[in-house]
Amino acid sequence: MEKLINDFSFGLFFWQVILFLLFLFLLRKFAWKPILGAVNEREKSIETALNEAKKAREEMAFLKSENDKILKEAKIERDAILKEAREMRDGIVGKAKETAQIEADRLVENAKAAIQNEKAAAMTELKNQIAQLSIEVAEKVLKKELSDKSAQEALAKEMINEAKLN
Repeated sequence: MEKLINDFSFGLFFWQVILFLLFLFLLRKFAWKPILGAVNEREKSIETALNEAKKAREEMAFLKSENDKILKEAKIERDAILKEAREMRDGIVGKAKETAQIEADRLVENAKAAIQNEKAAAMTELKNQIAQLSIEVAEKVLKKELSDKSAQEALAKEMINEAKLN
């Protein structure tokens, strides 16, 4: 170190300082400004990208919540539609059962009325046949001798037996 202090030259030192300052000035003008500008620009682009990513995350969260809300509303609407459809189905089935019951009751009433009509017709026919048989019996009795009572009774019994057989 002593040698450096002994060999020290102010002229050389002066020129070295000037060259160093000139070198710093040239570096600042041509190298550091573009490098610092590129670094600053890169920093800004990273910050912008981070902000955009944050906005995208927020937007995705918002869209997800909107999707969830829409899905809930759709499920509620679906449930309401299904409930309404079930109620309509039950109403239609109930009306169909009621209509079927009314129709069945009407058919039973019609069948009862038809049976009553057939019964009345059969009774009328039976009465007519009995009246006809009575007239025939009376004719046969009158044809026979009316004086013999035992013959008339035998004839009446015979006619009754014939009527039962037919």
